[in-house]
Amino acid sequence: REIAACLISVLWAGIVQPLLLQFILFFTGGHTTEILRLLSCLSESYSPRHYIFADSDKMSEAKIRSFEQKRAETFSNSQFTLDRIPRSREVRQSWTSSVVTTLYSILYSLPLTYKLKPDLILCNGPGTCVPVCISALLLGLLGIKRAIIVYVESICRVETLSLSGKILYYFSDYFIVQWPDLKEKYPKSVYLGRIV
Repeated sequence: REIAACLISVLWAGIVQPLLLQFILFFTGGHTTEILRLLSCLSESYSPRHYIFADSDKMSEAKIRSFEQKRAETFSNSQFTLDRIPRSREVRQSWTSSVVTTLYSILYSLPLTYKLKPDLILCNGPGTCVPVCISALLLGLLGIKRAIIVYVESICRVETLSLSGKILYYFSDYFIVQWPDLKEKYPKSVYLGRIV
């Protein structure tokens, strides 16, 4: 937890604002658990928090609400929102059809990203993060709002990157890996040991 808090403070050194919009992306299962562990170390400066997950995800909303309810015991002004977007790729979906569903998810994400105009996007592996990150990149290219993208590869990825990681490696501002072998293979990445 201390490493995770250190990670965030290092990334924001010199650019912290009084209130930051934080965009948080994750998926069910291990991704949700990992991102919530990372978030548990953040101060209330990272507020409001905007959680985005796939519309087919049934478990994450309950986990987020439970996490935020506990957080509200410490931080009385804790603010968060929940948003759902179409999943970019279903399990076992063909690569060809996933191009179409990903494009649809990007188009769906653009108005949401424009509305929220996040300062920071923190994501950790689910395919759902790719359309939102691409939407944020487009807003930056258009001069509307530049978001800092921090991608934390899942602890489960020991030797190879996830598909989301392979895509966002080239577009993220900070790409965090949790295993030294990945740092050797991907020199742009930052290795801080296990942070979740």
